[in-house]
Amino acid sequence: MASEPTAVAAETDTGRELESEFEHTPVPLTHRKSLLTVSAVWFGFPMILTNAVPGGLVVAMLGFWQGLAAIVVANLIMFVYVGLLSYRAGETGKSFALQATETFGTRGYAIASGFLSTVVVGWFAFNTGATGASLHKAFGWNETIIVAIAGVLFIGLTYLGITALSWIGAIAAPLFLVAAIAAIAVAAQTTDLGAIADYQGVGGGAMTFGVAVTVIMATFADSGTMTADFTRWSKNGRQAVVATSTAFPVASLIAQLTGGVLVAAGAIANAGTAGGDFTPILTGPGNPLLDMLVLVFVVVNLGSVCTHCLYNGALGWSHLVGSKMRILTLILGVIGVVVALLGAWSLFVNWLVLLGVLVPPLGAVLIADQVILRKRNAGRAEARVRPSAFVAWAAGAGVALLTHLFVPVLSDAVTGLVVGLAVYLAIELSRGRRTV
Repeated sequence: MASEPTAVAAETDTGRELESEFEHTPVPLTHRKSLLTVSAVWFGFPMILTNAVPGGLVVAMLGFWQGLAAIVVANLIMFVYVGLLSYRAGETGKSFALQATETFGTRGYAIASGFLSTVVVGWFAFNTGATGASLHKAFGWNETIIVAIAGVLFIGLTYLGITALSWIGAIAAPLFLVAAIAAIAVAAQTTDLGAIADYQGVGGGAMTFGVAVTVIMATFADSGTMTADFTRWSKNGRQAVVATSTAFPVASLIAQLTGGVLVAAGAIANAGTAGGDFTPILTGPGNPLLDMLVLVFVVVNLGSVCTHCLYNGALGWSHLVGSKMRILTLILGVIGVVVALLGAWSLFVNWLVLLGVLVPPLGAVLIADQVILRKRNAGRAEARVRPSAFVAWAAGAGVALLTHLFVPVLSDAVTGLVVGLAVYLAIELSRGRRTV
């Protein structure tokens, strides 16, 4: 086995221009980023148009105050969930794939890592396709050409690595604020913003509070579970948690509440299906400046989520196949763009959200193993497969699915998370401690 200095040297010897992404080893302390840089990566990820949509949908279904409560509860849960995983990443410098190796085994990790790394590439395809569809709807432009151009741009940005994610994040978040304020200002000219608190929704009981919490959590359950890919660059665990807090609850809340407020104001037509998509508000007046804002906003905002998801997928798959993140960025990026060009992206959202419901138990197992049982597991012998991790994941996912089908009043995401955590702790604590 190579010594740590040799391994680090191998990881950093990638060329004169682009630094290593440390696909196969922890990020050394000498290469960690500032709190501002890591925060920019996470802050600019959830503050996006596609996060305003579920916020508006939940408010449309439940009414303003219940919808607001569901959004806040879901974001607080996400802060604890993602924050714990981030703390571990900041302490160790390990990516999600390396974290999964510890918990699921040196061979078993491939199932967990491959599963999530594939799901996030699906989200890349979905949002690349949504970029073309949004600009076609707004301006009548050729959707296919826009998807192709946007896809190439997003792949190129991801290829540059973690630094580029901080760049686009630092631009996407302020741009969202500008677009949101502009949309509220335009909406105020034709709607009564003072009536927002009285909005009762249009759902008629079609969505429960528990389902609403799941809808909000599922939007970022995948990349949230893979947070280590971003927060492993933090100087320590505390800074990793601070960086995470800029995303959950801050950035996520801003995006979702923007969609919810505009729905409650009656400014969005067909809110029960369109959710909080506020771009039609900006294009409605036919103002050239607002049209330009929409163009830049859609490309940068959806570009932010696309680059982050592709980075997650490429980093995970590069470790799985023993390659480099940048090579997998090109391969998976091309596959994602082709899927988007074929229009199949529009079929993804339902099953991707369902998979997102099955993800929290996986993260719960990681939290139980590497945070709660951290001291107990110190010096634990390596294993090719850790059956207890898969049993707990399956138990949590199974209960989440049953909750989804038969007990919709509860949040299947939260239920699966709690069950996965409890089952893993019960199995591990009932066994003797095994060390080298």
